Amino acid sequence: MTLVVAVFLITLILGVPICVVLGLAGLTHVASMGVDAYFNIITQKIFAGASVSSLTCIPFFIMAGELMNAMGVTQKLIDFVRSLVGHLRGGLAYVVVLVAMILSAILGSANAVAAILCAVVVPEMIRDGYRDDFSSALVCASGVLGPVIPPSVTFVYFSVLSGVSVTAMFAGGAIPGILIGLGYILVIRIQTKRLNLPRSTERFDLKEFGKSFVKAIPALLVPVILVGGITAGIFTPQESGAVAVVAAIVAGIIYRKFKLSMLPKVFMRSVPVTAGIFIIIGFGNIMGWSMAVDKIPDKISNAVLGFTQNGAVIILLMFAILIVVGCAMEATAAQLIFTPVLMPLAAAAGMDMVQFGVWFCIMITLGLVTPPVGMTLFVTSNITKVPLIRISKQLLPFIIVAFAVTLLMAYVPGIIMFLPNLMGIT
Repeated sequence: MTLVVAVFLITLILGVPICVVLGLAGLTHVASMGVDAYFNIITQKIFAGASVSSLTCIPFFIMAGELMNAMGVTQKLIDFVRSLVGHLRGGLAYVVVLVAMILSAILGSANAVAAILCAVVVPEMIRDGYRDDFSSALVCASGVLGPVIPPSVTFVYFSVLSGVSVTAMFAGGAIPGILIGLGYILVIRIQTKRLNLPRSTERFDLKEFGKSFVKAIPALLVPVILVGGITAGIFTPQESGAVAVVAAIVAGIIYRKFKLSMLPKVFMRSVPVTAGIFIIIGFGNIMGWSMAVDKIPDKISNAVLGFTQNGAVIILLMFAILIVVGCAMEATAAQLIFTPVLMPLAAAAGMDMVQFGVWFCIMITLGLVTPPVGMTLFVTSNITKVPLIRISKQLLPFIIVAFAVTLLMAYVPGIIMFLPNLMGIT
């Protein structure tokens, strides 16, 4: 196993694409087990990893994000929230967090939320006098809400890997997502004086608020349809991606922005992102399968339980491990490798599997905004052209608050389990 770890770390440090890193590490592990017959089923495992019906929602969520961006639906949401809080100091910063929470209930992806807000909101913030590094950091941090507030691509993939109810996961993610969003708002409030954040409008205008609300109704109905439809059992979480696309198109038609001619461009922008995710899943499945065959999760679990059987200490160890993992690995790959490793430890610590799943997914998601491998951090920097180091400095308060909220939910199960228990879907 030492050789496998060495291959993984060296290729990762050298900047080899994460799918290749996982594939090489998996092949090395298969070779180290010394069973030639295992090589005959590697190709089968690659395709089996990606050929899961539950994952079909992923390309649809990506397409829904592209459609909303192309049709200007996001701008209607921004105008509505801005009319509500724009008169406050730092109002446009609050707008970013609130709009991110709404978009998260539609898109389910951190990169999609961050990319849309980077393109639409950051230029406005800079024109209003906000620092470019603060604006970029805020958008980057708010992207984390994408995979937390349901529906969530990350929750769907965890459900595929673990067998935990995805509907229960969706219900469990709602309160944590809101708490992280409120934590960000607290950071903005503290930063208001230090950074001299401006107002967006001079005063609250009830007439303007009414107009913007009416215009935003079609966009606001999209998350209501998605979340309401899933919880009511009208459609499955797997079908929610397709519903999101249809809802986005309907909203575009109402706004008279939808044109058939835009579909080819939307498809072309969606394909590379979708392909990248599925290649990682396929190649990563080699590693996941080989670890299962070699009983690596059991060995790690036994080692930790041999060190301590105190539930609070085990949770703290998992928290520390996931911080390091999030800083070093892409989220999908980290899920594939560490889900089977940490589930036995979570059970030993007394965590409900729904609680663990939501907590684990949020911890992995936070890695998207932490250097050196934070994918959402790179997306934000590439779009806004603000250097990574400057964004990272402004990100620190948001990351600290998010980790604090996440650590709290690990020790207070009710934060996650209240809604699943209330709805009877645990």
